[in-house]
Amino acid sequence: MSEPTNGRDGDSAAPDIRMVIDQKSAFPPVARLGAFRPFHWLYLGWQDFRAEPLAGLMYGICFAVMGGVLKLTLANAPQYLSALTCGFLLVGPLLALGLYDVSRRIENLRSGMIGSVFSMSGRWSNIGTFAVVLAVIMMVWARASLVIFALFYNKGMPTMEGFLAKLFSLENVEFLVVYACIGFIFASLVFAISWVSIPLMLDRDTDAITAMIISIVALFVNVPLTMIWGLTIVSFVVLGFMTWNLGFIIAMPIIGHATWHAYREVVGPSDHRA
Repeated sequence: MSEPTNGRDGDSAAPDIRMVIDQKSAFPPVARLGAFRPFHWLYLGWQDFRAEPLAGLMYGICFAVMGGVLKLTLANAPQYLSALTCGFLLVGPLLALGLYDVSRRIENLRSGMIGSVFSMSGRWSNIGTFAVVLAVIMMVWARASLVIFALFYNKGMPTMEGFLAKLFSLENVEFLVVYACIGFIFASLVFAISWVSIPLMLDRDTDAITAMIISIVALFVNVPLTMIWGLTIVSFVVLGFMTWNLGFIIAMPIIGHATWHAYREVVGPSDHRA
């Protein structure tokens, strides 16, 4: 079995880590981590943000603008609430590509490795394939969302104000249950295939299908951890919207950097750096 990878500045991984996929297999090793490890990733993400604040702020502003566009769209189309929110979470990992690069360069400099900027050439085809898969899921989710609204609001689509009023008054419990269940299924699928797959494709030039399989395996190996990590991401997104999108400027870069460290601990570094 492979030894756990040490974290930055000598930090070792959680003591209950053990590799569950052998290094000799076609897949990289996947580690089982403690459930509260995501909070350490957030700390490392914050350290990376402090080390390279300009890059983080640039990406954070992009997220804030995207959140504003989402709000404007939902004001006239509440039936797409679930799907468009999904789209926000889908685009996030793709937007954070540069943040993964920044975290990797910081990590390599601290470990004494020089010339660590990895080339994106040759990797865009895999990332593009993955983006197409996410786009298909988003379109199916949008259609499912529209159908659910049509079934429960057969007298016409409500305005956002009307929808939120009914949502918080609990007048239509059946709708809320169905909508929440469908949204949870799609959100879980998206999270399962994406939570470590994009850093994996960048670092190892892994094809999209293999990356998604490894991401799913890593989720099932770390169910308590991924539940906490998923809730943490959702909490940051909610916080961003509650602060008129300004929270995204800080929160999303930290999540982006932290995602790189999640990949590093769960899957481990590649033996060959591009």
